[in-house]
Amino acid sequence: MDRKAQFLKVYANLPQATREEIVAVVKSEPYTWQSAKLEIEQDTPIGQEILNLLVGLKILS
Repeated sequence: MDRKAQFLKVYANLPQATREEIVAVVKSEPYTWQSAKLEIEQDTPIGQEILNLLVGLKILS
């Protein structure tokens, strides 16, 4: 399973309130689960950085 699919699986299992919490900070800009999902779905460079951060945090493998 690729990282994008892993992220979407984790995201789908999050409670609604948790999706509004900050999950990553890229270039001094905080990203919530919701905004991270948008970046990742659109395959932006920031989305790739978020995926790499989540792997580093061992949220994704």
